[in-house]
Amino acid sequence: MNDRAVRSGGRVLDLVQGARLTPTQRRIAHSLVQHGPSAAYLSAAEVAELAGVSQPSVTRFAMALGYAGYPALRRELRALASPPDAGGEGENAMQRALRAETRHLERMADELGELSAVERAAGLLAGSRPLPVLGLRAAGALAGYFGYFAAKVLPDVRVFDGGGTALLDRLDQVVAAGATSMLAIVLPRYPREALEVIREARRLGLALVVITDSAVSPAAEAADVVLPAPVGTQLVFDLHTGPMAMAMVLLQAVCDAAPEPVQRRLEEFEATAARRHIFEA
Repeated sequence: MNDRAVRSGGRVLDLVQGARLTPTQRRIAHSLVQHGPSAAYLSAAEVAELAGVSQPSVTRFAMALGYAGYPALRRELRALASPPDAGGEGENAMQRALRAETRHLERMADELGELSAVERAAGLLAGSRPLPVLGLRAAGALAGYFGYFAAKVLPDVRVFDGGGTALLDRLDQVVAAGATSMLAIVLPRYPREALEVIREARRLGLALVVITDSAVSPAAEAADVVLPAPVGTQLVFDLHTGPMAMAMVLLQAVCDAAPEPVQRRLEEFEATAARRHIFEA
């Protein structure tokens, strides 16, 4: 996407954040995000064709967002697609990309004024023994980062960061060992295998907490709790500042959910680290 399309897509996400959407409505929202400013000039029939849904579904989607019908939503989309004031004129592409990340973080901070979703997610994860953490392809490093620190405060954290035929076997094993919840980090371009694991985890009865780039991500459909964290798309490869911040916010909430056991485990780790001379400082 070009810069204007990215901005428009982000504003569409603002419209749907917090709305309780059906899977069909998520598909419609995802199509609007993907098509950026051009979506604002499509008819309801054209949006339905792009999303692979019926035309009445597009009307119901608009009403779910609080509009009288699709024409009212389209007027809003056209207003969002209008070029913004030229704020960053004269800046280079690197500066614009990082300033966009700053805006992502500011929006996330505003949304964290209401912590119920994060606290619910933390409660689900803190009670799971073991706790599986899924992150494939681009999300693998973030799953490993979360898992590294989570293992300091939780007794049994298992990171699933490699695909293949054994992945579902490992899922069976954690369920047999007593797991009740799973954290899945799924980032664009949404690996098919990650979505398959999420669906299988749901069939096995695991509660699902998903960190993904938006509330209309395909990974959100099966989740009990979705924690949206925007991904920067203005460089050749995506910036994952938002998902990284959300993962650490979630881990803080896990620690807050059980402060005494967490403190005890941290003290035990520090004593072990000192005895083994693990760190220089």
